[in-house]
Amino acid sequence: MAAAVAAALLLPTGPLPGAEAGGAAQAAVGRWSAREAQAFWTAERMASAAPLPPAEPVPAAGTLPPAEPAPPAGTLPPPEPAPPPAGPSDPVVPPAPAAEPPSPSTPAPPPSSPPAPPPVRRPAAALPAAAAPGVGQNFDGIPVVGRMFVVKGAGSYFCTASVVASPGRDLVLSAAHCLLGADTRRVAFVPRYTRAKPQPYGMFPVLRDAAGRSRIWIDPRYRSRGADRAAGLDVAFAQVGPNAAGVPVQSVVGGNRLVTGAGYAHPQVTLIGHPSSAARPRRCVNRTTKFTSRDARIPGSFLRIDCTGYPGGTSGGPFLVRYDARTRTGDVVGVIGGWKTGGDTADTSYSSYFGSDIRKLYAKAVAGAKAG
Repeated sequence: MAAAVAAALLLPTGPLPGAEAGGAAQAAVGRWSAREAQAFWTAERMASAAPLPPAEPVPAAGTLPPAEPAPPAGTLPPPEPAPPPAGPSDPVVPPAPAAEPPSPSTPAPPPSSPPAPPPVRRPAAALPAAAAPGVGQNFDGIPVVGRMFVVKGAGSYFCTASVVASPGRDLVLSAAHCLLGADTRRVAFVPRYTRAKPQPYGMFPVLRDAAGRSRIWIDPRYRSRGADRAAGLDVAFAQVGPNAAGVPVQSVVGGNRLVTGAGYAHPQVTLIGHPSSAARPRRCVNRTTKFTSRDARIPGSFLRIDCTGYPGGTSGGPFLVRYDARTRTGDVVGVIGGWKTGGDTADTSYSSYFGSDIRKLYAKAVAGAKAG
């Protein structure tokens, strides 16, 4: 895999609603606000959305303004706590028997942005007792994980995505194959989506720039080489605007901490995704192993986890280590994707390795989101 620095891509969108007056950043929000997203993504449309198929490579669509120098690599600021539950606290997931390998670099400095508004408090159901290792079970979800809805062509689709801690409190993480495409538009993140409660925390639209392009960062090599040859780069970050109440997503639900360079083998990983046919998300706990592809068409090494019942729709779901039942956040070391865009069976999932390439991509997203 080449060592070229990752660059940000902005995906062009389709016809846009009328823009508000103001500068570029204001226009981007006005072109696709939370209220507009809610008006479009009705409960019926979200329930009928299909799993998003892998996108084909697309022509270059421009880049963000030059990024500021990347922060030191390594473990990001600690995750923000999610709103406390109204009822009994969630049962604690048993800790991993051994500590995860530390990231080799120094921690990034804490965010310097002004204090965010206090979290919006919502009731939260307890996590179910963990099933046997590798056995998936549907549950009511956790605040930091949800569905990412998109329109492509004439269809409505979704993948899984999660909030990642960032200085701007406005980044979500998913798989690149979910968000790649010249016709990707009307993108919105809905934390903790279930069919019974489709918007428990509101809706967070993926912002657009003044030209109407969604603010999504994907390594350009993934675009140019395709989903197979660049399977090790199947990661995307997106900047979302506040919900209709004007509160940033991380201030509402918290954020997982991005960890890079932590290795492939983890003794206890919580895998969360939104299966295509299920009304609720799915959770599974198992260990991960290193998988090295023997297919020259899909080169590279990936995280592998055996968890039952993760079909289409779960792409982009986070691999969480050190999950904290109190904050309902953890350290994210992967997302469902990578080898065969996540695997060729519903019972084994894969992730691109989170190494220096993903760290650089995150730094581009942080800098681009700050630049506006």
